Amino acid sequence: MTVLDMKNVGLTLGKTDVLADISMHVAQGEFVSILGPSGAGKSTIFRLLTGALHSDRGAITCYGLPLTRNQQGFAFMPQSDALMPWLRILDNVTLGLEVQGVPRKEARARALPLFADFGLVGFEHRYPAQLSGGMRQRAALLRTVLQGRPMQLLDEPFGALDALTRMQMQKWFEARWQSARWTTLLVTHDVREAVALSDRIYVLSRRPATVIAEVAVPTPRPRFGSPTPPDAHALEAHLLDILLTQTGDTL
Repeated sequence: MTVLDMKNVGLTLGKTDVLADISMHVAQGEFVSILGPSGAGKSTIFRLLTGALHSDRGAITCYGLPLTRNQQGFAFMPQSDALMPWLRILDNVTLGLEVQGVPRKEARARALPLFADFGLVGFEHRYPAQLSGGMRQRAALLRTVLQGRPMQLLDEPFGALDALTRMQMQKWFEARWQSARWTTLLVTHDVREAVALSDRIYVLSRRPATVIAEVAVPTPRPRFGSPTPPDAHALEAHLLDILLTQTGDTL
């Protein structure tokens, strides 16, 4: 079943053509990534999906229904953890539910059983400053999935982490994703991250963006904890070459 379908979507902001012709889809339980040069409009696509912007042309549907400002089909996780420093972790992760009108007691009852799976048991009443970067990202992700939306939008969620923590988070996230099968759309600049986590990858051109490649990732899961297979290395090189052609360079 298709959760998200974008057909020939275009957007002009002022005198700048940002998106020229974007067509992509995400099926239920699928993990899809978007790669593209800096400034290509990857995060702009998320702004369209969350209702912060509205396309000039084309169609966007969620479960076959037109996407409108009032439709709540997507849970969004930004690049930073965006945790409120004055709130304890439990209150941070339930904030999205409370904004939706869920009573605090019910929101906490939904959240607490998930703390173990997210590696946060014992930190429910700590403040964000008392947690490591990886733990804060797990808390932010828990807040995102707790909203129970059909699809998760992740905008470079591990980009601010150091290399070791980022790799640990990617491995942890893949394990959680395999268990829960969250429908996920990821924006990333990291080719290796896209290949390691995704079922399919869309590559965008320079602005005004269009889809210049759609690539399936055939590597079996799990993809962490064992040597990277040669086909994954070859796919990384292929994707990097596509991206470099957008800047006039080649491998």
